[in-house]
Order: sequence, then structure tokens, then C-alpha cells
Amino acid sequence: MWLEFMRPERLWWLLMIPLLVGLYLFLLWRRRRKTRPHAITNLERVLPKQQAWKRHVAVGAAVIALAALNVAFAQPKGEVEVPRERATIVVTIDVSRSMLAEDVAPNRLAAEKSAAQSFLQMLPTGFNVALVSFSGYATILVPPTTDRGVVAAAIDGLQVAPSTAIGEGIYSSLDAMDQAPPDPNDPDSTAPGAIVLLSDGYTNVPRPSGPAAVEAGKRHIPIYTIAYGTPNGYVENDGRREPVPVDTAELANIARLSGGKAFTAASSSELKEVYSSVARQVGYMKVDQEVTEQYAGYAVLFSILAAFAVISLGARWP
Repeated sequence: MWLEFMRPERLWWLLMIPLLVGLYLFLLWRRRRKTRPHAITNLERVLPKQQAWKRHVAVGAAVIALAALNVAFAQPKGEVEVPRERATIVVTIDVSRSMLAEDVAPNRLAAEKSAAQSFLQMLPTGFNVALVSFSGYATILVPPTTDRGVVAAAIDGLQVAPSTAIGEGIYSSLDAMDQAPPDPNDPDSTAPGAIVLLSDGYTNVPRPSGPAAVEAGKRHIPIYTIAYGTPNGYVENDGRREPVPVDTAELANIARLSGGKAFTAASSSELKEVYSSVARQVGYMKVDQEVTEQYAGYAVLFSILAAFAVISLGARWP
């Protein structure tokens, strides 16, 4: 990544670096020409023998420190991650019967409840969080709030129901986003928002998920989908095994159409890792920020290294 500078004209001082390196190389060459290996004076016998590598380290570290200091002098700026001050996150959870599959211990629903609770704690405290559940229909269980306890209690109370209507879950999530309280300091502004949708896929009740994802994209609300489960999942239905493999394709398409990102998780531990990644993506944003201190720190570090190298040249170590 190329750095940008607030005072790029100050970078002209970097031309001193090749001049100093050239001068050092010239002095080394001149010294070798004047060296007479057969003539060793009494003074040279008394003085400690200098090691060439120490001189090279001292000069090299000093030159690098000077270069880093010059870069800092030009006031560089780079892309850094900073916490978002305000946002609304809608956690949208699939509670269809397929979530009772035990391919993830103890079952998909229990594991997703535990991971969702952890996800709440990863989000910045100023964020509004809403909870939407869906099976054959969708319900806004908790409108946007900063009260994590209310959301956590609603997650604990999730129960399964027949059918899967992912499209309805997305539309209800967009409705929940509309209920986010305005910023008291700027009531007319639109706070950033995102939907985190966890499901094993396979919409079997209209409306379809594709148009819902497109609508979210139009409103600049990305959907982070988590395809949860394994291809070998099944549930018992009247004594018969009914396969419920995870449908990663549908969920990936939802993420693509909305401008979000698709994740997969085949175990409870993987789900928590995915939630951690999502929390970082929705909770932080990349902005251009001055990074002068970083390069000033490099200059200090190499200056210390150069100082130690210089001291070691004249010291007799025990």
C-alpha cells in the first residue's frame, strides 16, 4: 500500500540518504587503499580491534533512522481501522425445524444461541442491536436497542417452527432497521447499518430471498450471511431421517446482491470465529489518518540500535 503525505515537499530531504551511503562507501574504499597490512604500529597493537560488521550496523541503523524521521517529517497518512461511533446491527436468526439437526453439537439452534450471545459482547457499546427470527414467517423480537440484556434474553427464548422464509427475514430486518432511534446530535443523518443473517439456507416459503437482498443493497445495508451446518445434517420426522444439508449457494448470493460478505461455519467453534470476524467488519471502519507517530517510533528504534553499535565499537566487553 502506497503512503500519502500531508507535506510531500519535505520528502526531498530523502535525497540525502543515497549521498550519505555513497560517502560511507567512498570512505571505506579510501581506507582500504591506505591500509598497509605489513605495517602494524605499537598503538594498533594496544587498541582493541574494531569489527567491521559493527561499523556497518551502526551506519546502516543511523541511515534508516534518518530516513524514517524524514518520512515522519512529511506527515504520512495511511488507512487505519477505527471504531464506528454509531450503527444499527440486526441479528437475523433462522429458527426453522432444520436447526434441530445435531450435526453441530448439541444441535444447530443451541450452538447458534451461544455464539449469538458472544457476538453481542463483541459489538461496541454504542451500537443499537435488533433481533429478528424467521421460520415460515418473520418476527421482530427486539427493535433496535442498546440494552444487550433484552436482546440476550430474547435469544435464549428462541423456539423452532416449520418452514424457512429467508426473504421474509430480510424484509423484516429492513423494517427493524427503520425503527432505529435517530442521532440526538444529528437527527436528519442516516446511521450505518448491517444485517447479520444466520441460516442453513433453502427458502421454501415466498417471498424469495434474492429481491429482498437487492432491496437491502439499494438501501446500502449489507447482509453478512453465515451458512451454518454441514452437508450431512438431518432431522427426525415421524421416525424417518429427513436430510437438511446447508445451502451455501443461496446465502452467498444474498451477500453478493446486498454488498455484504458470505461466511460458512460447520461447528460451534467456527461459528464463534465467524461472528468475531463479522463484529470487526461491522464495528470498525477504515479511514485515512495521520501515522506520523508510527514512523517517528521507527526512527527512535533504529537510533537506539545505532547507538548500541557505536558504543560496542569502543567498549571492551567482559
